[in-house]
Amino acid sequence: MSNLLAINGGKPVRTKSYPAWPEYDEREREGLLRVLESRNWWANQGVEVKTYEEDYAKFTGAKNAFAVTNGTHTLEVIFTALGIGEGDEVILPDWSFLATITAIIAVNAIPKVVDVDPITGTIDIAQAEAAITSRTKAIVCVHVAGSMADMDGLNAIASKHGLLVIEDAAHAHGSRWNGIHAGVLGDAGSFSFQSSKLMTAGEGGVILSKHSDHAAMYQSIINCGRGEGIWYYRHIRFGGNYRMTEWQGAVL
Repeated sequence: MSNLLAINGGKPVRTKSYPAWPEYDEREREGLLRVLESRNWWANQGVEVKTYEEDYAKFTGAKNAFAVTNGTHTLEVIFTALGIGEGDEVILPDWSFLATITAIIAVNAIPKVVDVDPITGTIDIAQAEAAITSRTKAIVCVHVAGSMADMDGLNAIASKHGLLVIEDAAHAHGSRWNGIHAGVLGDAGSFSFQSSKLMTAGEGGVILSKHSDHAAMYQSIINCGRGEGIWYYRHIRFGGNYRMTEWQGAVL
């Protein structure tokens, strides 16, 4: 058997082309047509996004799932809902997409970047603890390519220092830590459905929470600061239009 790499003339490991991405079948086609004919293209009037949220919460074991516009906004909404803001320090790993750090800056918090474990590629627990100060409010871990951060170690230091834990799980659809799905081991989890992700609707994101008492806050912030059952043009808190469309809900 040749020890040559394929690039140097050896036998390729794979000889067939990779499947086209994203993959789809009649289920996506039927779902999009269902939305078209319903004329309810807006999630506040439709059922597709609500159904998807219920399904994803059940799949992951979360108390609640909240679908939003993309995986950057998931983080911004989480920070806002959990009260992370001006002057608060947020520890995060140096290996991630830009959005992990820009979402911290977007809420006027202060990012503190630490290195990753060279084996897992995820946040180094010892360095994270060493970076904690009296101003630290939260730690964001990033699960890389399905490889999960040491959630036992992370939750232990968070509990010790009274910190929030947010999981950036954009790469971790289906990943589990000791049998528990990514996104529900910390205080909140952020997933992306951008076109390169394991699960995609072209764009989109979802927030997972294990705290049922946080649901009203998430729903309000995502829906322009409105409150449940409150007159449509009365906005009770700072929020934004982070709503996912029914088209994306149907595909997901």
